[in-house]
Amino acid sequence: MTTYPLLDVSHPVVKKAHHFMYTHARLLDRYRFEYATGQRSAESVVQALAAYQNQDGGFGHALEPDIRSPYSQPQGAEFALHLLDEVHFYPERILTGLGFFLQKHANPTTGGWPYSFKNVNDYPHAPWWTTEKDDTASLNPSGSIIGLLYKCKDWHPFLRENWFKKAADFVWSSLENTELEGYHNLIQAIHFLENQDESERSIRLKQKLDHLLEQPGVIELNPKATGYVQKVLDWAPRSDSYAARFVPKEITEQHLEHLLSSQQEDGGWPISWPALSVAAEAEWRGHLTMERLKTLASYGII
Repeated sequence: MTTYPLLDVSHPVVKKAHHFMYTHARLLDRYRFEYATGQRSAESVVQALAAYQNQDGGFGHALEPDIRSPYSQPQGAEFALHLLDEVHFYPERILTGLGFFLQKHANPTTGGWPYSFKNVNDYPHAPWWTTEKDDTASLNPSGSIIGLLYKCKDWHPFLRENWFKKAADFVWSSLENTELEGYHNLIQAIHFLENQDESERSIRLKQKLDHLLEQPGVIELNPKATGYVQKVLDWAPRSDSYAARFVPKEITEQHLEHLLSSQQEDGGWPISWPALSVAAEAEWRGHLTMERLKTLASYGII
């Protein structure tokens, strides 16, 4: 179980972020901030998350802020699982519904879930979410969904269900038989493989993954690089992250210093992609500010 230290509310960085969270962030992220500062329980964070869960068990309603649709989406399931993992609380009422959703929408032939469903097109969304077909499973987000579900195996019998086994087989096959490239696919591989036992199969695939992560340019080492790039702390948001060992300590320290200096005057951190709307930008910045605070805490900076 991965944890990060409680945030010190007296630290200047946290005090500035406190102001931002209460002027800009949505309720869910304010509750996350209060949990991270020891002022709120994990149960109450999950209660706020439950407002985004639909009757079909999936998650929508802009939980992923660039998808404004109320409908459940595979990316919403991944987003929700990351938040459950953050607070280490997996209530039966949330997981049972999510299991129904994942089982219903898993590809009947291959297992796994698509990048997005076509109904994403019916509501405002960032252009990269537009989809013309939703009958093909994708490593993104299937890898993270299965990897994160392994973490809650003690709370729910997912691992004994056929749809779970089939989806896991899809991810294994994708990692073995496709050319992995790009942050959004490689991070899925990381989330999946770091939650596997040390079998011959997982060791072999980790070696493949390690070789890719070692290639120049895969992990952006320049802390001042601009645009939509994934830098060291995107790959290694925690000091014990899988990818952390591929970056020299002095480079990581440069990125931590730059992250500190990137906190804006309003107390939050900026996004690095075009905002869909004012609301979406505020929601993303609230989420991202919490992620940045967790990173700084994990590395012992705040």
